Amino acid sequence: MVLSLAMTLGLVAGCGAKTTTQPAASEKPYAGTQLRVVFANHPWADAIKAQLPEFEEKTGIKVNLENFFEDQLTTKLTVELTSGTTTIDAMMFRPLQEGKLFAKNGWLNDLTATSQKDKTWDISDFNKGAIGTVTMDNKLYGVPIVTEREILYYRKDILEKNNIAVPKTLDDLLAAAKKINDPSNKLYGFVARGKLSPSVTQFSSFLYSMGGDFAKDGKATVNTPEAIKAYQTYGDLQRLYGPPGTLNMAWPEAFAVFQQGQAAFLTDADSLYTNLTDPKKSTVSDKVGFALFPAGTAGSKPYNITSWALAQNAKSKNQDATWEFIKWATSQEQVLKMQQAGNPGARESVWNNPEGLKNFPAEYASTVKESMKTSVDHDRPLVISIGPARDAVGGPIQAAIQGKDVKAAADIANAAFQVILDKEK
Repeated sequence: MVLSLAMTLGLVAGCGAKTTTQPAASEKPYAGTQLRVVFANHPWADAIKAQLPEFEEKTGIKVNLENFFEDQLTTKLTVELTSGTTTIDAMMFRPLQEGKLFAKNGWLNDLTATSQKDKTWDISDFNKGAIGTVTMDNKLYGVPIVTEREILYYRKDILEKNNIAVPKTLDDLLAAAKKINDPSNKLYGFVARGKLSPSVTQFSSFLYSMGGDFAKDGKATVNTPEAIKAYQTYGDLQRLYGPPGTLNMAWPEAFAVFQQGQAAFLTDADSLYTNLTDPKKSTVSDKVGFALFPAGTAGSKPYNITSWALAQNAKSKNQDATWEFIKWATSQEQVLKMQQAGNPGARESVWNNPEGLKNFPAEYASTVKESMKTSVDHDRPLVISIGPARDAVGGPIQAAIQGKDVKAAADIANAAFQVILDKEK
């Protein structure tokens, strides 16, 4: 009876007491976790490294960084991921260079569901073209960190002197290059990459703008009328109005011609613009203009790609903590900081924020924003054997520059590329 009375009194007393709330979840649920993060030697990596103490203080997560040159990074990742390593947590990778290989081998974690859960992080804020580059088989295998597009660089003073408007179409570009071309005074109408493999990426915008692509539904399409017209246009610009030696030019050689004041037009990646605007590198740094890639028969369709992305190792033992790191590094706040440091990001909110544009030339910023609207999410064939594929589809570029039979070269390229596509099936 005494025990029953005590229990009853206890229950009555409990009814008048305040309910005790459960302790809040830890604000640092991953404190003490150590992440191994493998980066490329890249300006973005340098910029984010400077922000790491903030992340570590906020989360209690320790980030152990390793940096490698690009090709060393690819080799390092390939070797370790092949062995099934669990020690790599996050990594920088080039989606169009090794992304398909990494994804097909099951080395990259599918981030589709994870990325859609966090509404505050907001994946819908990322540019469609940039997301397309890191999406394979409708699955998201990376988050964009550095983007680039092909644009038209031009000499403002030369166009003004010759009363020439900025070309809006490829036909306009051909006409303007012809009018300006003056080899006797070492002034050329146009310069671009002509070397076999490097030229493919910059040729791609010509291909898309003419209504073509490298392949469709598993079939090579580099000998279609649209492709042949694109090859011919790219080749004519260099053969008729370009400097000597274009067949051996990658981007450094092509940019050097423009830097030295010897070319009126250049089409190449917008991410390289400081090579032309830096007075220490360029003799025409104050005379450089930026414009949307000229339209072909299908309109202006420059590539707009993710050149570098962040990914999770599918076998990492720290999946949740790794996602916290990737989410932080690609947050709106960090993308703004990275872009202010000169690394073009993928968040449209940052491109629409004056603070995200203030360190870019105004004409450059407006050109990039416009380029994002009609762009294509790849700048090369979408295959694992990217080296042989680029060599194959690059053949007609060199044929066009040399004035050879472009259709014949395109037929050969198409057959060679189809062999690669069939093998990968």
